[in-house]
Amino acid sequence: MPELPEVEVTRLSFADRIAGGQVRAVHMGKPLRWPLGCEPDQLVGLHVMRVRRRGKYLLLDMDGGLLLVHLGMSGSLAFGGRMPPPGIHDHFDLVTTRGTLRLNDPRRFGAVVFAHSETDAVAQKLLGHLGVEPLDEGFVLADFQHALAQRKAPIKQVLLAGEVVVGVGNIYASEALFQAGIRPTTASHKISKPRLAKLHTAVRDVLTRAVQKGGSTLRDFSDAKGESGYFQLEAMVYGREGEPCRVCGGIIRGIRQGQRSTFFCAVCQKS
Repeated sequence: MPELPEVEVTRLSFADRIAGGQVRAVHMGKPLRWPLGCEPDQLVGLHVMRVRRRGKYLLLDMDGGLLLVHLGMSGSLAFGGRMPPPGIHDHFDLVTTRGTLRLNDPRRFGAVVFAHSETDAVAQKLLGHLGVEPLDEGFVLADFQHALAQRKAPIKQVLLAGEVVVGVGNIYASEALFQAGIRPTTASHKISKPRLAKLHTAVRDVLTRAVQKGGSTLRDFSDAKGESGYFQLEAMVYGREGEPCRVCGGIIRGIRQGQRSTFFCAVCQKS
């Protein structure tokens, strides 16, 4: 699944190119996870003002509303001036004067949803529960420590839930916990403030490096220019079960947490 770095990399790959474009047409393919929420022709004539990100959602601010785009499990966006005819897995085309934005999603768990603004009920249903953005100034250490002290669930599960801090998906939660020396099964409220300070730094550091590396391409992720990511090549624990730890030489272990794969080093992450 595309996580925060992949979504941010995707945004950076087309945001400047589509900004200012006027919508000429909207073409819909097979139904996605949620309905568009308006007639496609309602978007024609609107201008794309800018593209933002909130968690794993891309927000296309328009002069007459807002499009929320989620890539789901297998979705990706492409943007170009001359696009080939839609293929079997191409389910949404936003044709603008600056080029066409196309959503390709083989599993169709992604979505494109129209809302009148970020404050209306449609947008708030999707965005209202999201935690703090980890790459913004609002990601404050004291608030992070206080929120985790109130939760008894395993720390990795709390990170994945997205209510304390948004967008720390499976890959990057494993990597941040390794960098902080915290075992993923440790109850959140039992972690000391100094160790949570290390985790706070690690979350920001891991996500920043992932964006710089173009995200992670584990299967078929690519940005809107068709370029793959390379963060997975420097992963310390994720996907490395049975391999030696790059720090201590111990064996990386793999377990299941909440139906998700978790990877850690039992030596470097003692508790």
